[in-house]
Amino acid sequence: MEEFSNLLHGFAIALTWQNLMFMFVGILLGVLIGVLPGLGGANGVAILLPLTFSMPPTSAIIMLSCIYWGALFGGAITSILFNIPGEPWSVATTFDGYPMAQQGRAGEALTAAFTSSFVGALFAVIVITFLAPLVARFALRFGPAEFFAVQLLTFCSFVGLARSAPAKTIAAMMLGFALASVGLDTVTGTLRMTFGSTELLRGFDFLIAVIGLFGIGEILLTMEEGLAFKGVRARINPKVVLHTWAQLPKYWMTALRGTLIGCWMGITPGGATPASFMSYGVAKRLSRDGHKFGTGQIEGVIAPETAAHAAGTSALLPMLTLGIPGSPTAAVLLGGLLIWGLQPGPLLFVEQKDFVWGLIASMYLANIVGLAIVLTTVPWWAAILRVPFSIIAPIIVVICSVGAFTVHNALFDVALMLVFGVVGYLFKKLDYPLAPMVLALVLGDLAESSFRQAMLLSQGSMTIFWANGLVGGIVALALLMLVWPLLSGFLAKFRRGGDAHLANERPIE
Repeated sequence: MEEFSNLLHGFAIALTWQNLMFMFVGILLGVLIGVLPGLGGANGVAILLPLTFSMPPTSAIIMLSCIYWGALFGGAITSILFNIPGEPWSVATTFDGYPMAQQGRAGEALTAAFTSSFVGALFAVIVITFLAPLVARFALRFGPAEFFAVQLLTFCSFVGLARSAPAKTIAAMMLGFALASVGLDTVTGTLRMTFGSTELLRGFDFLIAVIGLFGIGEILLTMEEGLAFKGVRARINPKVVLHTWAQLPKYWMTALRGTLIGCWMGITPGGATPASFMSYGVAKRLSRDGHKFGTGQIEGVIAPETAAHAAGTSALLPMLTLGIPGSPTAAVLLGGLLIWGLQPGPLLFVEQKDFVWGLIASMYLANIVGLAIVLTTVPWWAAILRVPFSIIAPIIVVICSVGAFTVHNALFDVALMLVFGVVGYLFKKLDYPLAPMVLALVLGDLAESSFRQAMLLSQGSMTIFWANGLVGGIVALALLMLVWPLLSGFLAKFRRGGDAHLANERPIE
């Protein structure tokens, strides 16, 4: 009942005309960002974050989170109509969405995608509503050792669950830690790795890095690929919507599996992209029509979209309760909270109730508003893709430059953004993941402070990380996640060896 009353109070905050306006603007910008290849949820939030510095934190986070919801919706439009994933997590949607569009069923595919996205996000928001306060109350017992153990678990999970090679993930993370350590040491007050440069006294601002890595890096990559948008036209009318909605209940089990997979991959730092592929693979394996997947099955659209939205939304749960982002976008939002003077974690639910519950309430409203917007405005977004990319790309670069300059009003930051843009381009060309680097850049200082505080409390003894069952269990789980790629490879090799042995055995005559 306490959570329910807090949620009602949150609706009173979110339903003010200012917050409703920011919500509407955020969703429109998010859908635009999701539709345009080369951008994405993390990119859009990073680019537009400087514009929110003068806004109240609650309004700012509502607008930025709505950009994220809109991007989740928008990625399906290009995947289905143009066979170009607007977002990484929309790749699996192209497998059956684009064949449906080629068969003249684009409206049906889009309606199924948007509705499935709505269902997955709604389920994840309900989980956040009732689970986040419990996690926050439990986390109030945490000290420096426990917080470092949770941060270690996050880093190790990125290594264990990453799609990239573990060595590449670790290398990207180490670079992020190195960048995070530049500037003023928060514990001793000494300077580190500034090399006599006054510009580096404040360190590498995560926002400059994110704008360069995601925004400029994606633009460079897209320019190299030379995208030419050619797709089918679509219009969604009420008859198509009602017809599609009448079919969707038949696939309730697929949607439920997708939401469960998505919530799990969002709360653990798996991410929306692996969740969408995993949900699609499970649906294909368990469906009676699994052999038809890839030819235009509506079930092949429902599975990845529910999982992607559930993962993208539930990634905010560990960010709000523990200060641990579950996705690159959540990492950017975490940095925004720190800029606004808010410390994510369990005390946020005690000291900033209006902020937390206003945000949670806005998730419900944004999900409904987002569904209504995308169902009624699909032709407009599809028409945007007919604008030459040679016009769109310079506009995006200018927006990135303005966003980087406004952080500290320094031209040095614009140059730094371009350097990070080249780094982001090289990372993508060499198949190095950006998310671990951004995570280390955001959480590096916090993890270092927690570790050093724990060492001061224990007078330098590492046994503090096994001092009780809670911290010991988290550290043990973190170490298990770190070596998981080796364990899974060993188990797979062992199973292959066993199968080969059985195959070589001959029956006794």
